[in-house]
Amino acid sequence: MPLSVGEPAPWFTAPTPSNPEFAFDTAAGRYVLLLFLPADPERRFLTMKALAANQSLLDDARISAFVVMRDPAAVAGARDLRGLRWFLDADGAVSRLYGAGGVEGPAWMLLDPTLRLMGQATAEKAEGVFRTLRTLPQPADHAGVPLVAPVLVLPRVFDPGLCERLIALLEAGDAAFSGVMRDVGARTVAVMDEHKKRRDVTVADTALRDEIRQALSARLFPQIRHAFQFQVTEIERYLVARYDAAEGGVFRAHRDNTTRQTANRKFACSINLNDDFAGGDLRFPEFGPALHRPPAGGALVFSCSLLHEVVPVTAGRRYAFLPFFYDEDGARILEAYRRSVAAGPS
Repeated sequence: MPLSVGEPAPWFTAPTPSNPEFAFDTAAGRYVLLLFLPADPERRFLTMKALAANQSLLDDARISAFVVMRDPAAVAGARDLRGLRWFLDADGAVSRLYGAGGVEGPAWMLLDPTLRLMGQATAEKAEGVFRTLRTLPQPADHAGVPLVAPVLVLPRVFDPGLCERLIALLEAGDAAFSGVMRDVGARTVAVMDEHKKRRDVTVADTALRDEIRQALSARLFPQIRHAFQFQVTEIERYLVARYDAAEGGVFRAHRDNTTRQTANRKFACSINLNDDFAGGDLRFPEFGPALHRPPAGGALVFSCSLLHEVVPVTAGRRYAFLPFFYDEDGARILEAYRRSVAAGPS
């Protein structure tokens, strides 16, 4: 059945000419126009003609368009442009998810910056679709009221001495660039790409890890329970990170729990260890362009399912402690993944 207005659009991963595994959920934060290209030649011609005539509206900042195509040869001849991309849907799975693309079904679907359906139309209604696009407010104003990301900012989690020791630990160690997590077959692996520029080091000292956990348990976990009604029982990774302006420090929009190995994660935490840097703040595109920065020693906590990015560091170095939190349910999910990997081929 087609989506109804207000329903969240299904997420999927599909190839485009420039990305073999484009994760559609990362398009949030702007209006998204989906075109399910009709099989009928005349209807297909009408939609493509309308798209070409209005391409100037598609800028990737305010509006992005995605054309869902069934013909591999047609996609191979297409080229991704700013504001316009082409999904290959050779088996029709994406079209079925949306109940779209049939003779009578919708060809156009307009999604808001949270990827919820705003409206839909058949191929013949293209003129009305683009008339609507011209009248849309800025993405941050799509709800008609100010939007606030559901995050917790809490000062005074780490004392200055602990912050200094963690920074010194990173600078004294072999801090290596870290990749992003992606599923390859049944396994989750780290992949290096331009999506992320950050150096990491893991805290190995048991006494220091105990000190960190004590601080989190006494100062942060009670407030997470108070704000989110979630009891943290497990900490994933004791990791100190550095975003360096000289190295183009950045982490593009992503979510933290979308792979098999990371599905256990419930909340992400970013504790700044210093404040003498520019840029490097967090942004949550689904909730507008506002930037979020905890004070030195303070924590920013948010659900791992939220789309977020670390904007480029433009001066200095940002040091941060970056754990994930989960509970007994998450532990069972992680253990099931580990068992499946251990049972599979090497």
